[in-house]
Amino acid sequence: MNRTVLHIVGGESRSRAEQARIAFALGQHAEIYGDLDELIARPPREGIILAADDSRAGFAHAFIARLGEQGIWLPVIFVTSEPSIDRVVAAMKAGALDYLQLPFEMGVFARRLDAILAEAGQHAARRRREVEARRNIALLSRREREVLELLSGGCSNKEIARQLAISPRTVEIHRSNMMAKLGASHPADAVRLWVDAQQAAASAAEHADFDESIEEDGAAGRIGEDGAAADPLHRRAQRQ
Repeated sequence: MNRTVLHIVGGESRSRAEQARIAFALGQHAEIYGDLDELIARPPREGIILAADDSRAGFAHAFIARLGEQGIWLPVIFVTSEPSIDRVVAAMKAGALDYLQLPFEMGVFARRLDAILAEAGQHAARRRREVEARRNIALLSRREREVLELLSGGCSNKEIARQLAISPRTVEIHRSNMMAKLGASHPADAVRLWVDAQQAAASAAEHADFDESIEEDGAAGRIGEDGAAADPLHRRAQRQ
């Protein structure tokens, strides 16, 4: 079995030590950080992040967003001793790969870790594409974004010109500038970036809507003994 580095961030020192002990017992490697600042000071390039969740609203979203700002795309697993449905869903909407309950039971954690590792690579790559695409598209002018949106809808240059009430030649100029800013060598590359950016924006919007609903309705539900959410829609690893 290949060793995976588990980056254990935040929470009580005793809990971090216990998580590390179990990781080593399972043949994995563990690195411990007091908080996110300490991890960012020594940014990891491989492995999985086990982050202690915080009861503050928006914590998971802010944690993962800050990792993205630092170019850290490792999968994030949030952990806590008292999970609830609202915190699990908030973490998933923020981009977490999984959510686990502490303390870990070695057999349960070993099975969950197998499922997590099976999904981790694709999850990290997808999150990186979405965030970078959104960042690149933010560099476009309003007109360049309009051209890209219509191009992504299957419109030709003439159709784009007609809808924007500009000449086809002007469309070509905006399209060329747009492609250069995105570093796209083919229209399909630009369209793919647009799709990825829309997915990232949709995820952020869902997170905002969820926070609003939590403020209105309050907390809901508890998590099962092995950390699995009562609703299977909230558990990604179970789909493996």
